[in-house]
Amino acid sequence: MLSFMDLESLAALLQRRLQIIADHDLRSQNPQEQLRQLQEVSESIASAHEALRRSLDPRLNHFMTQASYDKALAYIKDQIRSHEG
Repeated sequence: MLSFMDLESLAALLQRRLQIIADHDLRSQNPQEQLRQLQEVSESIASAHEALRRSLDPRLNHFMTQASYDKALAYIKDQIRSHEG
């Protein structure tokens, strides 16, 4: 069974990916480091997806499989909000 902690952890990885991509200073000053960080977080996302794959909602699993990470993040945030309210 998927826990909210799992969803929050996955959301944090997806958010970190967006932060790395948006770091224009890092890109201009040290593009190799940005690529290294992006590769690292991408590998973490892939590992988390593999570990959670069987317990993910089919729609979220589809987003993750297709690397639609913005959609996956929005979906997770929506799920968390709907259970908090």
